[in-house]
Amino acid sequence: MLAAGTLASCDSLPGAGPSTSDVTAAAKPMASGQTRFALVDVDADVVAKLEGWTAVSMQGTFGRQQPFSTQTIGVGDSVQVAIWEAGPGLFSPPVTANDRGGSGSRANTIPEQVVGGRDGAITVPFAGRVPVVGKTPQQVEQAITRALAQRAVDPQVLVTVTKNVANTVSVVGEVTGGARVPLTTRGDRILDVVAEAGGTKAPAHETFITLVRANNSVRIPMQAMLSDPTENVYVRPGDVISVAREPQTFTAAGATGTNAVVSFDAIGITLDQAIARAGGLSDSRADPAGVFVIRYERPADYDQLGLRRPAPGTLNQIPVIYRVNMRDTNGFFLARRFPVRNKDILFVSNAPLTDVQKVMTMLLPILGIGATAAVVANTAVR
Repeated sequence: MLAAGTLASCDSLPGAGPSTSDVTAAAKPMASGQTRFALVDVDADVVAKLEGWTAVSMQGTFGRQQPFSTQTIGVGDSVQVAIWEAGPGLFSPPVTANDRGGSGSRANTIPEQVVGGRDGAITVPFAGRVPVVGKTPQQVEQAITRALAQRAVDPQVLVTVTKNVANTVSVVGEVTGGARVPLTTRGDRILDVVAEAGGTKAPAHETFITLVRANNSVRIPMQAMLSDPTENVYVRPGDVISVAREPQTFTAAGATGTNAVVSFDAIGITLDQAIARAGGLSDSRADPAGVFVIRYERPADYDQLGLRRPAPGTLNQIPVIYRVNMRDTNGFFLARRFPVRNKDILFVSNAPLTDVQKVMTMLLPILGIGATAAVVANTAVR
């Protein structure tokens, strides 16, 4: 038993990872006063703060917006102009014998023009350069009609935007057909534009949507839009929507039923669900007091816990190990609320007695041989 105890404390014994005492010891301050990581014992206060962390929100960033329904002509748009006259005039030929009995009105279509960026205008015969940028087709129709009022015979004008470039949203990434999608006059939301681009290639629970507008960029799971319609905000001309596929996973290691990379929905799962997906705690190996969730936290989020940082100064990420004591009955309720996130590591340490069991497994064959030799020797003496 003395040999077993000595060997059990030896670091050379095989194992799936550090014990609970090893993690606790590693979290103690070094000679410099800093620690390698933050060890946080999960209690009701910590869980409440984690639940209170505000998730990134489309509506929270871009606000509650109204539909963008007024579409104006912009630089790069293609415009076509058709002009009718009540009788023979600038844009219609004289009435011939074959035309007698008709209304007498004639139409002439001006070839499609691309709106230039220098003056933002198009050319209309006998009206000159007509500014169109920032105006609706109806406003341009009125401007051309006024310009031709003294030249044409009761002119009627129809302006059509044949190619819409300015009032579009770019859709890229994991969609069936990435393209510039023209916006409609009724107003379009993010999912409307994604559907117009052919829809997503990946399942909704693996899809993340990023909206880029001016200097702001927000990325949320597609499921968040489906579950909360207010997140499906209206888009604006010039927006860029990126659709990405990112399966959400956590790694289960140590004394769990399965050591593997485990997938879960993009919205997220709780610790009790993660333990269940990992096959539960190993009844013969696990230390219920040593259930750890390992991750990096953003400094702004970690500071809300009110705890000291492992190292002073500016940090992009803070290494944190959350410890949940499942030996305590309250630990089950805490696990039911504790959120597990993408790329987390769920580690369950071995119980202290496990090392003794390993040593005994190694010594018993040797002790058995020794006992057999002693019996043989004793028999020989007799």
